Amino acid sequence: MVYLYPWVPCCRTHGSPSKKCINTPKNIFEKIYGVPLTFSPAAARTITRHLAALNTYPDSYDLILTGDLGFVGSDLLYELLEREHIDITTQHNDGGKMIFDRKEQDVHAGGSGCGCSASVLCAEVIPKLVTGELRRVLFVATGALMSTTSSWQGESIPGVAHAVELVSGS
Repeated sequence: MVYLYPWVPCCRTHGSPSKKCINTPKNIFEKIYGVPLTFSPAAARTITRHLAALNTYPDSYDLILTGDLGFVGSDLLYELLEREHIDITTQHNDGGKMIFDRKEQDVHAGGSGCGCSASVLCAEVIPKLVTGELRRVLFVATGALMSTTSSWQGESIPGVAHAVELVSGS
């Protein structure tokens, strides 16, 4: 069974591609990293709103999977959720972190891109839902609505996150 939720929080980064200022509803801070950090505030807000709307907790899920935050974006996600008193570190994994072996491969922050979400969801998560190894998964697909022209001109890069709850039929 799949439950779709209608909200798609959007957070924006401003400035040149080398230095991003990430605006979230309650705080503004700067990070010098790449575009995947634009996804973290949107993912944090989507997770927060999802948990509140269903009056549930992170430990209600076997897995909370984000799409392509990588290692750096995941750390920022934890920091943002910690400010809301939400800890997902036990249940969370990220497609960008799962695809690569950071110790064996020179991937720096992990993978990025929409392929991370699809690959991990189709190759690993859905088979585990079918067999009953996973029973409840919150899949938070992340991304940016970007234009190469606008980002190089210092325009906003909207980060988006969509929540889909997957429940095993077993």
